[in-house]
Amino acid sequence: MVTRAGTRMMSALSTTVTFLVLIWAVQIVNALSGYRLTAFGIRPHDVEGIWGIMFAPFIHASFAHLIANTVVAAILLFIVALSGSGAVVVSTVMSMLVGGFGVWFFAQPYSVHVGSSILIYGWLAFLVTRGFFTGRIGQILVGIVVACVYGGMLWGVLPGQSGISWQGHLFGALGGLMAGWMSSGSRSH
Repeated sequence: MVTRAGTRMMSALSTTVTFLVLIWAVQIVNALSGYRLTAFGIRPHDVEGIWGIMFAPFIHASFAHLIANTVVAAILLFIVALSGSGAVVVSTVMSMLVGGFGVWFFAQPYSVHVGSSILIYGWLAFLVTRGFFTGRIGQILVGIVVACVYGGMLWGVLPGQSGISWQGHLFGALGGLMAGWMSSGSRSH
């Protein structure tokens, strides 16, 4: 007999594995094409580059870049997915849109921004803040644990290392924060 918790775990695992297979498959195609897919990232201030908002989170500049994002993306997405597909959709879409438009408007022109960091920072902010918006003790506790384990990443929202899209981190996190706030509307009273 499969329990409700078991079904939820399997669904979260399936969502996470699907995402990981997708970003790894895209990276393999990107590498085999001589990294031509990277041009489909976000190109700030370029009208055609705005389409990168939809593609950039699935494209990585190198295998090292992808490996750096894989483990943390898997953990955070799995935790989000334990709350159901609605949490995955709202946190992912808000992180992509707010993060992507933030990069497009505020990053340096003539640059290209790719990588799952927009989503990672969005999922992180969503998990850390959601419980405070919903008032649910379990979600608050999850947020505290996630903040304790991954809170050091939040320094990545500040300008620093060359070649790292701090704008993607910052605006992805803002998207996750907005998703956490939006989730409070679904709270039962």
